[in-house]
Amino acid sequence: MQLMLLFSHQGKLRLQKWYVPLFDKEKKKITRELVQTVLAHKPKMCSFLEWRDLKTVYKRYASLYFCCAIEDQDNELITLEIIHRYVELLDKYFGSVCELDIIFNFEKAYFILDEFLLGGKVQETSR
Repeated sequence: MQLMLLFSHQGKLRLQKWYVPLFDKEKKKITRELVQTVLAHKPKMCSFLEWRDLKTVYKRYASLYFCCAIEDQDNELITLEIIHRYVELLDKYFGSVCELDIIFNFEKAYFILDEFLLGGKVQETSR
């Protein structure tokens, strides 16, 4: 996994985790392009996108989009399962997670993500 983004349906970035080293200017450009591309997709369309030389996997939960960019040879369904597991972990911690939980408790959301993923790889599968 190269990156994980959480953003609202208005396009406001709520959480970002990068697993590849990039300059801030390049991160902002990639984030802007990726958010626009995902938001342009209709709800009934596939959650997998080919973007640049990466594959993008995203899922919408309530008002938040969870988006991951993965390498071309990585499995999209496993990435979708990783997204779902992260949402389950957030639900278990916050009760019923919502956008405001992420906004006001972003440190805890990052901590949970870091416990779950390390270097873009799943470290712990159990909840």
